[in-house]
Amino acid sequence: MDFTDHITPDHAAMIARQAIFFTATAAGEGRINLSPKGLADTFKVLGPNRVAYLDLGGSGNETHAHLAADGRITIMMCNFEQPALILRLYGRGKPVLPQDAEWAELAGHFTLLPGTRQIFDIAVESVQTSCGWGVPVMSLDKERETLVKYHAQSDPAKWEAKMAGRTRSIDGLPTRATDRYIAGE
Repeated sequence: MDFTDHITPDHAAMIARQAIFFTATAAGEGRINLSPKGLADTFKVLGPNRVAYLDLGGSGNETHAHLAADGRITIMMCNFEQPALILRLYGRGKPVLPQDAEWAELAGHFTLLPGTRQIFDIAVESVQTSCGWGVPVMSLDKERETLVKYHAQSDPAKWEAKMAGRTRSIDGLPTRATDRYIAGE
């Protein structure tokens, strides 16, 4: 197990090869949220101490609520191919919505997808790697297209109304709603 205070070029190369990553967040009280994330090119290394990921509307908005309340986030990547490796990014994050001043700079790093809700901007404080020898070797068959298709078929006004109504997490923590439907690029 190794710790560093930044993302190395080898870490960045491993991250770029991953089709899935996991996020973990928590507020002072309530549930811990652990979410799998996918979709090609939605996670970016922006520097040795900064990463970001594109977030589409889904079943909840727990990561947003937890980051607004506490800020702590852990990202985990598992190399399901060879060589075995687990990489964790520990840091503090914040949700950036289309109406925020930072949006244009962050959005420029991504191909926006239908239903894009926010981008999570994460300041990486430390990086941990471990062996991953207990993680199975698996390969990606294909991306699941359901979420993007769902959002692409949405009526923008209905989508915005639905998102505007999601202002609380499962535990009742506040979230900010996006102010617009993004059709993608």
